[in-house]
Amino acid sequence: MTQFKHAGGRRMLRLLTRTLAAVQTHRSLKPAAVHRSLWPEARLGFSLKPIMEPKLYRLPLEVRGMTSLDKEAFTQTITVPALRVPTGVLNKVVKSLKKSTIQRPGVPRVVQDKEESSDFRLVLLDPHSVSSLSSFSEAEAEALRSFGVAEELHYYELRLTYDNLKSEEVLEAVLPQGQDVTSAFSRVGHIAHMNLRDHQLPYKNLIGQVIMDKNPGVTCVVNKMNIIDSTYRNFKMEVLAGEENMVAKVKENGMTYEFDFSRVYWNPRLSTEHQRVVQLIKRGDTVFDVFAGVGPFAIPAARLGASVLANDLNPESYQWLQHNCKLNKVESKVRSFNLDGRAFIQGPLKQELPALLKGKASVHVVMNLPALALEFLDAFRGLLHQEPPTDENLPTVHCYGFSKDNDPDTDVVKRASCSLGFPLEDRCSVHFVRNVAPNKDMMCVRFTLPKEVLYCRDDEHTEPSKEPAPKRQKCEETTHSSS
Repeated sequence: MTQFKHAGGRRMLRLLTRTLAAVQTHRSLKPAAVHRSLWPEARLGFSLKPIMEPKLYRLPLEVRGMTSLDKEAFTQTITVPALRVPTGVLNKVVKSLKKSTIQRPGVPRVVQDKEESSDFRLVLLDPHSVSSLSSFSEAEAEALRSFGVAEELHYYELRLTYDNLKSEEVLEAVLPQGQDVTSAFSRVGHIAHMNLRDHQLPYKNLIGQVIMDKNPGVTCVVNKMNIIDSTYRNFKMEVLAGEENMVAKVKENGMTYEFDFSRVYWNPRLSTEHQRVVQLIKRGDTVFDVFAGVGPFAIPAARLGASVLANDLNPESYQWLQHNCKLNKVESKVRSFNLDGRAFIQGPLKQELPALLKGKASVHVVMNLPALALEFLDAFRGLLHQEPPTDENLPTVHCYGFSKDNDPDTDVVKRASCSLGFPLEDRCSVHFVRNVAPNKDMMCVRFTLPKEVLYCRDDEHTEPSKEPAPKRQKCEETTHSSS
């Protein structure tokens, strides 16, 4: 039976919640101790009136609409509460108050007590968590009493700068109110890859600089532009900040990959899916990777001991695929091809398949080009019509597709069945991969290739699907130039 997973129960709803938290850094300490018994009052059945109203961080209004980053404009001074703690119990107190102390970039939780002897330190508290003596929990109050901490609450002025802010706080302050603010990106080696919306474009260079400043190791920030390379369907990239070095090095599932991110396809959000499929492959199996890219399926499969035939039409992907095979020491296990997907199926795959079907090891066909792969399934119709039919050891196909349908499981199965000219409804499984956009899901259909398709002699079928004409032309030019 078809193993469908209901789309309604698994659609990923992205809830972007951002809280403008207290921002704290230490500088220019001016104590003003407030004497009040902490511990007895912590056990009262009602809240005390706050002993102070801490001046929480509020971003200056003048930064709103800023398009060129001025870091000095974010500098302010806030007031935070603190405890004066003997150095002998300092670590124990900080550990006991970990939910109440300051937790901000570049902000120390413990500072020197400039007004007192060196036997004490000041533990800075989060003004959102501690606004009065009664703010401590019963457990915290008990711990402080047991450590002999003085029953006094102090407050101190801290000078805060841009360096103490989180990226989302800066962007929320700068971008127009009421519009979506994003600090999300995909990390590809040293590159942060963003998908900015139209209303964010006037601030694109500021956004890029903030993302680079707030994420160690990021030295280049790019934005995907709505311009598609018609030859290989790659999105053009615009550098927003940092260096223009697009050659990235990434690690995924124990493998290392290098590639020019601007000229090949790589999606770090697919690492779990790559691992899921590779785990279905055993040592000695054969894998045909029709749209291999730079090798995220092919290389780990080869590392497991499978024999792999990997193909990609893009010459850049093909070259980086070969490079990554050597980098991961699996070049002897992977044969690479630079062909149109249909030519690969009807060429190398067709040539190898008859002998493989006579063996005992499994055969897998991976087709990860979700925009087109379902349409390529008709390339299997009558592929072995000149061979004697067998129902032994037929290949397992893993075919990806996008769906905007309300029932994506049923949709991708219907489309796969249409391309094959054979019903798959009771002989396949469907796996939800990820939600790529509102009302757009990426799915994977897995099925055993029916012998009725593989050995059929019926020539009546629909016009074969092909990769875009410029891609075919480019492939032909590459083939001719190498011959």
